[in-house]
Amino acid sequence: IPWSMVKTIIKKWKVYGTTKTLPRSGRPSKLDDRARRRLIREATKRPMATLQELQAFMAKTGQSVHVTTISQALHKSGLYGRVARRKPLLKKAHLESRLKYAKKHSGDSVAMWQKVLWSDETKMELFGLNAKRYVWRKPNTAHHPKNTIPTVKHGGGSIMLWGCFSSAGTGALVRIEGKMNGAKYREVLEENLLPSARKLKLGRKFTFQHDNDPKHTAKATLEWLRNKKVNVLEWPSQSPDLNPIENLWHDLKIAVHQRSPRNLTELEQFCKEEWSNIAKSRCTKLLETYPNRLIAVIAAKGASTKY
Repeated sequence: IPWSMVKTIIKKWKVYGTTKTLPRSGRPSKLDDRARRRLIREATKRPMATLQELQAFMAKTGQSVHVTTISQALHKSGLYGRVARRKPLLKKAHLESRLKYAKKHSGDSVAMWQKVLWSDETKMELFGLNAKRYVWRKPNTAHHPKNTIPTVKHGGGSIMLWGCFSSAGTGALVRIEGKMNGAKYREVLEENLLPSARKLKLGRKFTFQHDNDPKHTAKATLEWLRNKKVNVLEWPSQSPDLNPIENLWHDLKIAVHQRSPRNLTELEQFCKEEWSNIAKSRCTKLLETYPNRLIAVIAAKGASTKY
């Protein structure tokens, strides 16, 4: 090594008593403490403001800084850009209904929730989760077929699915052909509800859960459920976060779109395969922790929760 490096190391040892690299001050930040606090207050007050909007705000206060500087300042304060989650708009009646449900069932045991057959409908889009992807490519090859994702208008079509599950695993998953109405919903129940309950060994005294969609609460549907002697769980309005099947829908959509279905036939096939592949332990865990959802709703005074 050069003699100058030896000299520098010896000098550092004499002055600081160490040979390790010491922290450096670096270039002074363009934002002083006061400006940084002002920026954080604005970002906290307007969480959906873009970096450009925050940059314009700082310019009005006499601080001309780059968006990178703003981003770094926000990160140091613990603020990070994330996709905003969509939640239903809850009215006062919804809040009261959700809070009443949570308080009523807060003392129920996990064993009770394990006897519930949870159900819901969801829409699966062909290219729904493939809209954004990153690709390793050379310059000027952006339009090569291997570097592009085929897309069509309206996501290439979609299918509607009805599914159910319990702590013992997943039940039926069926495709709804055409428009879903009360008659078609009762047809789905006729063909899949009791067979799924038997498959999951729920016994005769299981409880069936579905939301308050008009198809579900129609007189003919309620009469069908009474004739079949099916106990139905009373359900609060606007409460997808209280239905653990929403977590399975999320798992399903990720798993299916990782397989990149090319048409609606493959989309349906992959959905059914991945639905049956969902681990029983995943279903069991969702019901073991169900009381936590009720606690969260009570703590939020009926408002939407992270679930």
